[in-house]
Amino acid sequence: MQIVLPPEVEALVQRQLTSGKYQNAIAVILAGVKLLEQQEDIYQGRLQDLQQEARIGWEASGRGEVVDGSVAMAQIRANVQSRYGVSDEA
Repeated sequence: MQIVLPPEVEALVQRQLTSGKYQNAIAVILAGVKLLEQQEDIYQGRLQDLQQEARIGWEASGRGEVVDGSVAMAQIRANVQSRYGVSDEA
């Protein structure tokens, strides 16, 4: 497989080689691919977490365990303020 890199990517690869962190362009590209894989793993993990949280919320809603939106927002604001001393008042 041959790949033609845009000039800005070639420059980035060259900077990494010049820094001495990598011995060749393939090593730079492999490091970038590895980071991409890690990012995808993090994304997939977070997506699964969000899906689980949505299921929990859906099931709680089905049982009637819900809070009015304005009440929920007030609870969130109070929680943030108590944790961080932050107020949303301008």
